[in-house]
Amino acid sequence: MSERTSYADRTELKADCGSCFGLCCVALPFSRSSDFPVDKAAGSPCGNLRQDFGCGIHERLRDKGYNGCTVFDCFGAGQKVSQVTFEGVSWREDPDSTRAMYEVFPVMRQLHELLKYTAQALDLPAARPVHPDLRRAYDLIDGLTRDTAETVRDVDVDALRGEVNALLLRAGELARAAVPGRKKNHRGANLMGARLRGAKLRGASMRGALLIAADLSGADLRDADLIGADMRDTNLRGADLTGALFLTQPQLNAARGDARTKVSSPLEHPAHWAA
Repeated sequence: MSERTSYADRTELKADCGSCFGLCCVALPFSRSSDFPVDKAAGSPCGNLRQDFGCGIHERLRDKGYNGCTVFDCFGAGQKVSQVTFEGVSWREDPDSTRAMYEVFPVMRQLHELLKYTAQALDLPAARPVHPDLRRAYDLIDGLTRDTAETVRDVDVDALRGEVNALLLRAGELARAAVPGRKKNHRGANLMGARLRGAKLRGASMRGALLIAADLSGADLRDADLIGADMRDTNLRGADLTGALFLTQPQLNAARGDARTKVSSPLEHPAHWAA
């Protein structure tokens, strides 16, 4: 890969709501909670879904209690199902495709998430020894996402995730090994509400850690492995997440940060973060 080319920044791995049939607003269920103000069953269109598949309250989601919508990212799965799997024919145009479309979308979303993580690993220079296997995995998953609805629906995602995770783990270890100093291991740790203000966590393993409502303000999380970390309501004000491994936009969207929080491109500060 050249320095100017990024796997993870590929357009196909970014949600394009304008090319989707509002699948996340229809196929997925949600329950009344702090994330949603009402209950909605899977397959039932959200009451805010417009005829053009846009959201009627997109600019006011948090004000209306739909916090869950603002932290969701399909990683491009929505347009893949809409435009590739079902060739641009919506569930409104072809009601007979509705059930199949709703079954395929959650699987496709998981496949695109795996593509995103694999792409991020391919962007790590230190993980070069694993790149050949990662490229094969990427091509395999990408091929599955372009197959028939039946093939996508029947993919054993758990088995595939297990195979890919072994590669991601190795890539993360190689990247963290290049970071100077001793690295902390908080893999899978329950750090809910933990007071970690200003913590020195550069190059740490935070894989799968529960960081719900943890205080990581001012913490050094550079090059830390954050794959699968639950960062709902995590305080990241003033934290440095430059080069954080496998960090995704949904994780940032679920957390709390401010203008001092540092993240690497293409990640962005969520609009609801404090100035």
